Amino acid sequence: MRKNRILVAAGVALATLGSVASTNLPAETSLKSVFKNDFHVGAALNHRQAMGQDPKAEAIIAQHFNTISPENLLKWGSVHPQPETFNYKPADAYVALGKKHKQFIVGHTLVWHQQTPNWVFEDGAGKAASKEQLLKRMQDHIAAVAGRYKGQINGWDVVNEALNDDGTLRNSKWYQITGEEYLAKAFEAAQKADPKAELYYNDYNMWKPAKRDGAIKLVKSLQDKGLKVTGIGMQGHWGLEHPSIQQIEESIVKFSALGKVMITELDIDVLPNPSNRQGADIDATFDFDQKYNIYTKGLPNEVQQKLARRYAEIFALFHKHRDKISRVTFWGVTDGDSWLNNWPIKGRTSYPLIFDRNYQPKPALEAIVQAVKKKDS
Repeated sequence: MRKNRILVAAGVALATLGSVASTNLPAETSLKSVFKNDFHVGAALNHRQAMGQDPKAEAIIAQHFNTISPENLLKWGSVHPQPETFNYKPADAYVALGKKHKQFIVGHTLVWHQQTPNWVFEDGAGKAASKEQLLKRMQDHIAAVAGRYKGQINGWDVVNEALNDDGTLRNSKWYQITGEEYLAKAFEAAQKADPKAELYYNDYNMWKPAKRDGAIKLVKSLQDKGLKVTGIGMQGHWGLEHPSIQQIEESIVKFSALGKVMITELDIDVLPNPSNRQGADIDATFDFDQKYNIYTKGLPNEVQQKLARRYAEIFALFHKHRDKISRVTFWGVTDGDSWLNNWPIKGRTSYPLIFDRNYQPKPALEAIVQAVKKKDS
């Protein structure tokens, strides 16, 4: 019955849309105002946006969002490419932009198995670093990066994607060299670097019961050690039909017992994919095949309507659980910015967000607003 109520609200929203190729929203409509009493709404920024080189995107960011995340510029390979070299210029600009617009600023990510240079895991002679070397390197990195933005970045994805879909720990180089210890040491170092910042565990496919249970076990074990884990980030790399609203809801409810719940990296993939892949493992790439790039001249109205309906029902769910959710962040500002144009196949034309390549709102934006207004009325 709960799911039905959410779907009804979403359906009513779609019925008010009129043409699915345009929206009827007043120009001054703002997502951050619509959800001002519920949770932060934001987007991930790319390098050009963070550096102030995309004024049209910045206009959207200023109008609609009260939180921002960095897509790549604070990942280890970007900000700390060599042992004694730090590239802070893009990150400084990103933080300055968030301050300019009085936004909740997120740092992403301190520890991840991807986009981390090989030297981090090596001893200088090309062999694997020792456990002690790697832990010290990680702690020094966190102290430097999180320490630089102490009091400026409000929350950090401390550890990103440390779990397999079955809930076990990923056999990354972090795990191979240090075992489970790196997880606790990472949160300990982040808390020391900025005691007031919120600290998160972030991962994809968190709607899957086994992975959800693994995340709960992991976060609870850290909290039981007295470590600060403010909440859990559920990456929202979802499709038009899967996962189900019920599956997403079950994880929101269960995660909320441990702290704040964030919906991070939200986008809806409308394109067909090889192997029916799910999630966001960036290693799972495929060669270009035209049959997986079917909307090169624009999104058909029928699919546009499905996307709007999907976003409406998802945000109706978020609104229902606004007492548990603290932040919802889209993974990109416009369709043209989305990583899904190049994953899992490079060169595709993707349409996963609520603003199109011309910086215009898609029907999904109005569907979200109308779904929430209906529930509040």
